[in-house]
Amino acid sequence: MSEQSFDLEQYDYELPEELIAQEPVEPRDSCKLMVLNRRVKSIEHKVFRDIKNYLRPGDLLVLNNTRVIPARLYGKKETGAKVEVLLLEKDGNDKTWKALVKPGGKIKKGNKLIFEDDLVCTVVEHLEDGSRILEFDDPNFFSKLPRIGEVPLPPYIKKQIDDPEKYQTTYAKNNGAVAAPTAGLHFTQELIDELTDYGVNFTEVTLHVGLGTFRPVKEADIRNHQIHEEYYTVPKSVLHDIVRAKANGKRVIATGTTVVRTLESIARNPDKLAGKTDLYIYPPFEFKIIDAMITNFHLPRSSLLFLVSAFADRDFIMNSYEIAKENKYRFFSFGDAMFIM
Repeated sequence: MSEQSFDLEQYDYELPEELIAQEPVEPRDSCKLMVLNRRVKSIEHKVFRDIKNYLRPGDLLVLNNTRVIPARLYGKKETGAKVEVLLLEKDGNDKTWKALVKPGGKIKKGNKLIFEDDLVCTVVEHLEDGSRILEFDDPNFFSKLPRIGEVPLPPYIKKQIDDPEKYQTTYAKNNGAVAAPTAGLHFTQELIDELTDYGVNFTEVTLHVGLGTFRPVKEADIRNHQIHEEYYTVPKSVLHDIVRAKANGKRVIATGTTVVRTLESIARNPDKLAGKTDLYIYPPFEFKIIDAMITNFHLPRSSLLFLVSAFADRDFIMNSYEIAKENKYRFFSFGDAMFIM
């Protein structure tokens, strides 16, 4: 592997703003699908529901069933000054959370923040990365979130969506993410049923997507980047599904980079089926479980772009992105899909 492959500049590209998708297509499975064959370096242009033509009976499709929580809260300080809070992850229990706050410089340790529904939290710690630890006064705080919070959209989506469920997968169930596992947004229940009838097997893991997903990499040498941690859990039944698929010569297909990180984490530590992963995937990388991947088109200079480049060759991926731009594919969370096989 050449030193050049670790150069951040090699993962940069220009993107016209009009290609950043501001809303999902309807129905979900009518988006474009770029099909990449990493062995013969071929590219095909399809629609997502055509993915059935590239799957085989017995293939195991792994989904991430995390659900995005209404993590953005608007409130005020005791002085009446407005504040905005973005919950990141639980810090031990339902009442204590790591969060980002605005305006950051004005919110100090010991401050009380007041929200609707008579909900109050105290800033108990100011962390080095600028985030805060907040302790809420209500043990039922989490149940109030749907009433007082809103689902946070990525910063590059400027348009508010009319229905927050559009930023959830159809199979989302385990609360905890602050961003959606966007490769799964393309599946309708009808498509899942059709693929099941065809003989494709489905199984689910959970990885709660964190805000680190959107953080651009700053290190000129990508090996020096500090990857974010995300909480995952893998039921034992998923291990059995994987072993059975492999034994039968079938493929394990990850729906999204979050599933890739989850499965490749347990491949390296099979005794740890729940916990936090800081697995950082960039070229070169030995994939031990996944055989194919469904993914979206990722931000330039991002760890997710490194991951897909590790799976399918950097030059091939970067070239496919240029072709996607020429063909007016829609990029990022609400954008079009890619199937790498």
